[in-house]
Amino acid sequence: MSPQPKSASASPAAGPQEPRGPRPGRLTAAAAIAGLEGFALLAGGIAMIVVGAGDGNLRSAVTGGATLLALALLPLIAARGLLARRSWSRGPAVITQLLALPVAYSLLQADSVAIWAGILLAAAAVVGLVLLVHPATAQALGVRGPGRE
Repeated sequence: MSPQPKSASASPAAGPQEPRGPRPGRLTAAAAIAGLEGFALLAGGIAMIVVGAGDGNLRSAVTGGATLLALALLPLIAARGLLARRSWSRGPAVITQLLALPVAYSLLQADSVAIWAGILLAAAAVVGLVLLVHPATAQALGVRGPGRE
């Protein structure tokens, strides 16, 4: 009697299996926070270009606006990955939240309406981090800890 060959899906080299079941609300909320931050960066980049062009300082407006538009890609791609339950998306989403904290701090130092923006951004970043590092999020994304198979 010869042994039956194992199927490719049963071998450990085939990679992690896709998570099954409905997407947890915590994952959807983390994706929404990252997406909102990405759209805010997009809006800020466009506004910087439009306002700067009107002031006659087109070169610095385009440079700053293009930088914000490029930075918007990270949270938007992360949000899309979180919604699709891709394990790689947690890293860029966490990086986005960590980068938002110093920005929020600098907004809190202002003497203007920017203080409210700083409060909102800080709250979103902290909530986003809590959602992303929760063990249930890792499980929903199929992320395994070191040394676990």
